[in-house]
Amino acid sequence: MDVSLTLIVVMAVLFACGVYAMLERSLTRVLIGFLLLGNATNLLLLIVMGVPGNAPFYGAEGEVSDPLPQALTLTAIVITFAVSAFLLALIYRSWQLGQADTVEDDAADIALRERTDADEDVLEDDANLEEEATTDFVGVQTAPITVLHMRDHPAIHDDAPFDAADVRPADRPADRPENEEDRP
Repeated sequence: MDVSLTLIVVMAVLFACGVYAMLERSLTRVLIGFLLLGNATNLLLLIVMGVPGNAPFYGAEGEVSDPLPQALTLTAIVITFAVSAFLLALIYRSWQLGQADTVEDDAADIALRERTDADEDVLEDDANLEEEATTDFVGVQTAPITVLHMRDHPAIHDDAPFDAADVRPADRPADRPENEEDRP
């Protein structure tokens, strides 16, 4: 397989720039990074496809291209488009609410950052204690899911039509014919 070194270098640069841009706090840069990653993935699939040939139709003569990377490229394009649309909506909503597209630290992030090594040791010691497992459902009366039938509730009607071929002979009512041709 003869692959151009230029395509490999461009793909590697796109992956590196995409990852770097996605690590920023600005949602716009995250979007740009994701678009770069999507394009790098498409180039990767183009490189994997190998030497181009004829279209992969039934009965094609000579060398044919592998259709799997082509299908994966189309899938990657659709996924990139969908996630980009979601990120654009997220950026728009963030701009509406806060007049900025940066992700700010909340109180939990700040508390986690300010935690010291001594606090970490205390948390690890607390995690090692053997405690009785508790749930939210202690003392609550629960019942398993029940399937209602026509005889359980008068508002349920079990008279839906069914195919005779799908029913085993032991389950088929005596008044129903066995074949479709036997029905009036």
